[in-house]
Amino acid sequence: MKLMFASDIHGSAYYCRKMLEAFQEEKAERLVLLGDILYHGPRNDLPKEYAPKEVIALLNPMKDKIYAVRGNCEAEVDQMVLNFPVMADYCVILADGKAIYATHGHIYNENNLPPLSEGDVLIHGHTHVLKAERREGYTLLNPGSVSIPKEGNIPTYAILEDGIFTIKGFEGEIVKTLDLNEKGTEKA
Repeated sequence: MKLMFASDIHGSAYYCRKMLEAFQEEKAERLVLLGDILYHGPRNDLPKEYAPKEVIALLNPMKDKIYAVRGNCEAEVDQMVLNFPVMADYCVILADGKAIYATHGHIYNENNLPPLSEGDVLIHGHTHVLKAERREGYTLLNPGSVSIPKEGNIPTYAILEDGIFTIKGFEGEIVKTLDLNEKGTEKA
């Protein structure tokens, strides 16, 4: 199964369109949204083309292809306008022989781990900083931010296919790759 992971759209119609174009080009089976879909939040500047209503119109037709979790900027009113569930704190996805614990990152993260078994994967957004690294007993992944990247990163998303986690920019550049099936192989 080919999965696309994206986080922190923050209401940017521009980057939502870029994300959906990448989803089509990648031919992924599912789009996993890791929260902060519509609202930019009080700590962030407005993203490019901030238009939550347009983001709603772009995402709702994709409802059968989206798995989503609640970010710290999601509220019940967001669920009222989105046609796919967005209020769960996490979801567990079984893919490529791995249990993937997907969450936003404001509750569960590297400092507050969810119940993980040896070899599981924790993927979250929230920090707007991409990451793909092995930790003691688990793998930590973050696709970065679609619209408001931090720490000098570019806007990114990630693909998981055949156990390979690849973080990409919207111009096709590969930013980081991690083979989840091998121990100790990280490529920057």
